[in-house]
Amino acid sequence: MANDAERVTDMGKPTDLVQGTLDLLILKTLSLEALHGWAVAKRIQQISGEVLQVQQGSLYPALHRLEQQGWIQAQWNESETGRQAKFYSLTRAGKQQLEKELESWDRLSAAINLVVLAAH
Repeated sequence: MANDAERVTDMGKPTDLVQGTLDLLILKTLSLEALHGWAVAKRIQQISGEVLQVQQGSLYPALHRLEQQGWIQAQWNESETGRQAKFYSLTRAGKQQLEKELESWDRLSAAINLVVLAAH
């Protein structure tokens, strides 16, 4: 079951993201560059046209889980505000996992499209 804090807004009505989608979004975002947690959430929000909003209550546990699985690594560094922040980046295993997740997403979204488009 998706975490209640993972939300997609649609006309002001929040709905849960598909389970596992947050991991994919984080891995994809970190494949572009190393970022601290708040910047990961902000980047996802910006790229999605302000539709996807990742709450801290789901973001940080997801980052911790991905780090425990060896898919991302964290390093303390100075943020743009001059404060110390944990910056996350993809590991080699994380890049491989991202490829698997993208393949799964492609299969899932294609299957959903078949059903949705057949209903017209």
